[in-house]
Amino acid sequence: MSQRIVSPCVGLCSTTVGDSVCRGCQRHESEIRDWFVYSDATRREVMQRLDVWRSQIAGEYLTVSDEAQLETQLVRHRIRHRPDQPALSRAVELLRVGRGRMRDITRYGLQAHGKGLHLSADELYEAIAAALMAHADAQRHHPGSTHKMGCPP
Repeated sequence: MSQRIVSPCVGLCSTTVGDSVCRGCQRHESEIRDWFVYSDATRREVMQRLDVWRSQIAGEYLTVSDEAQLETQLVRHRIRHRPDQPALSRAVELLRVGRGRMRDITRYGLQAHGKGLHLSADELYEAIAAALMAHADAQRHHPGSTHKMGCPP
């Protein structure tokens, strides 16, 4: 029995204002448009690609020091996440939703490092989101990009 892969949409779609890559979920406009006709396998590939990007980019700014604490905060704040979603990808979702209220990210199971040292939660999220958008846009313009098929790079 297959399990439907839920859309990664977070309700902040910027493709409606002309972006070719959504600022909310980092999918390309074709992936958003075609999501409901994709097979579960293709949806899973898109989700894996997004998780890899989020984990790699977020990893330049922070680490997850306590996965249980991160999970507790995600549940507490009713932030949608998947059981198979990597911790750093979950951390990006937590920062997206709670960045304005988070004063001490260590209370959320996160630790700033590298590019994230001395940044507030809001600044962390903005830096990570900008890097994700730049990466997604570069993939879109890369001649060998496989995003249209939903394949991981």
